[in-house]
Amino acid sequence: MRIVVAVVGRLKQGPERELAERYRKRAADAGRSAGLSAFDIVEIKESRAGDAARRMLEESIAIANVIPDRAVTVILDERGESMSSASFAGRLQGWRAQDVPAIVFIIGAADGLAPSLRDKANLAIAFGAATWPHQLVRIMLLEQLYRAVTILAGHPYHRS
Repeated sequence: MRIVVAVVGRLKQGPERELAERYRKRAADAGRSAGLSAFDIVEIKESRAGDAARRMLEESIAIANVIPDRAVTVILDERGESMSSASFAGRLQGWRAQDVPAIVFIIGAADGLAPSLRDKANLAIAFGAATWPHQLVRIMLLEQLYRAVTILAGHPYHRS
């Protein structure tokens, strides 16, 4: 199973990019023993359209173009479901057991995602009710993916 993090915008060189890459690499390394074949980040260029609706539409179309066939899509949204790390790992395990070829985690820009893309998502998750900067959401998602694959690989989880 392939994991893709599709995110609108780029992280500039610096500590945020380094931390995100550290968790991506850790997740990829640990993921091999948990049945994950690849762990990719796809950065989508931010739209320069003048109005928010047009920006959301253009960015959502670009995201839709990187979603593989039969992939499960998960959007990060403050209105989404909050779940524990163990529950998150359980979702990944369930999709892996169903032979899902890929899971695409989608982080939109500040304006959000077009309703057409949001409505097609298999799951919406939130990291609490607060609004987080997109750079931090990316890092938090990558850390949770790393934590989930270590749980799936059988490493002891300190909260069990």
